[in-house]
Amino acid sequence: MASSNTIKSIIFLLIFSLANNTPCEAQLSSTFYDSSCPNALRTIRTTIRTSISRERRMAASILRLHFHDCFVQGCDASILLDDGPGIISEKNALPNKGSVRDVLTLAARDASEMVGGPSWSVKLGRRDSTTASLLQAETGLPSFKAPLESLISTFSNNGLSARDMVALSGAHTIGQAQCFLFRDRIYNNGSDVDAGFASTRRRGCPINEGNEKLAPLDLVTPNSFDNNYFKNLIQKKGLLESDQVLFSGGSTDDIVREYSNNPSKFKSDFAAAMIKMSENRPLTGQEGVIRRICGALP
Repeated sequence: MASSNTIKSIIFLLIFSLANNTPCEAQLSSTFYDSSCPNALRTIRTTIRTSISRERRMAASILRLHFHDCFVQGCDASILLDDGPGIISEKNALPNKGSVRDVLTLAARDASEMVGGPSWSVKLGRRDSTTASLLQAETGLPSFKAPLESLISTFSNNGLSARDMVALSGAHTIGQAQCFLFRDRIYNNGSDVDAGFASTRRRGCPINEGNEKLAPLDLVTPNSFDNNYFKNLIQKKGLLESDQVLFSGGSTDDIVREYSNNPSKFKSDFAAAMIKMSENRPLTGQEGVIRRICGALP
């Protein structure tokens, strides 16, 4: 897994602090570590800053994996479990293949801020799952070809509104996608894709090879967290089909227009949606475990 030193440093701090919290304290709180590990948040922030400065793409990876974790069994780090007795890893699911990197709720918040995105208050005190679900990872995560109503339904199943869905999709303002995820769109999506944009993307994504070739999700400012993602959609320059359906004559067109004109509103809604998502079915108290090795049960 990429940047393993980053995750090890963070996990060491959180293991120590969790081990010193009693069950009566075990509920999500922004001050959960203030007494047991007062330097935890500062150390995590510094570690994430160093990691992203070495590899800018790490910010998008952290945000994406936090999302993929929360949509399967809740935000419980189940995505980090490796194959083992009684466990088939979620890393084997198609949406996660070759892309499982660092994922922590705090890391996601700090990663957003490091690339120009919003920050927000994170409630702490989550414990780790003892199970993983390949089936949920295969069926519960949004497909890159999903139509709008399917996306709305998937997010609704996780307690998130259509507005939350559009705001969180804006995380595609940074990061990259593999060729096989957008090949059909740039070769066969007809009038729903800008011709010049499709031609540009074809140069880096041959029709019959190069599945793992990468392209930025936002061609304009691929390393900055801004609202160009939504401007791209209005111009029919969304890289994935599941991006472009947000602005294709459907119920979310007005939200896309709003965010394209008001970057502050996008960032505030993104932060609010991240908070809501991060509090989705957390394990606290005596639930779950505290893993000392990210991918294995104690």
